[in-house]
Amino acid sequence: MSAFVTADLHLGHSKSITFLKPDGSLLRPFLNLGDMHHVLVTRWNKTISPKDRVYILGDVAIARNSLCLLNEFNGNKVLIKGNHDIFKLKDYLPYFDDIRGAFVRDRLIFTHIPIHSDSFERRYIGNVHGHLHCHSVRLDNGEKDKRYFNSCVEQHDFTPVALDDIKAYFAGNERTTHI
Repeated sequence: MSAFVTADLHLGHSKSITFLKPDGSLLRPFLNLGDMHHVLVTRWNKTISPKDRVYILGDVAIARNSLCLLNEFNGNKVLIKGNHDIFKLKDYLPYFDDIRGAFVRDRLIFTHIPIHSDSFERRYIGNVHGHLHCHSVRLDNGEKDKRYFNSCVEQHDFTPVALDDIKAYFAGNERTTHI
């Protein structure tokens, strides 16, 4: 069993395929909602086996009736609730092994919205998050803040990321930066 992370599937969110990046290109380059769902399921299932665990860092479905699409996605799913995960708990329970507000593992904190850097307090080496889609947390000088890892689908070719790859990202940062 391997572990993976992703965020912001936005199942059933037809308007999401019209959103633009700052450069004017489409945030989600799909023909329609059905095409988006097909690509998400296909890429997910090429990566995730039925025994793998996947942490979805929020905003799984915008339309309640789209939650049933999760039956097509391989793996054991854990939801870290996001700002658009607004339905009753009973609506999510058939699809998830666990539902949380945040999750801590290997000195990483997993959240939907990035936590404030003051919250690290030497307890965490990094924050794995969603919510920002094509953007990243930046330092005052404009550089990307390496204490954060954006797991949004748009950042990773609409495919979940192996937890081991995320841990390697932070391990490399620990050697090059002071947290």
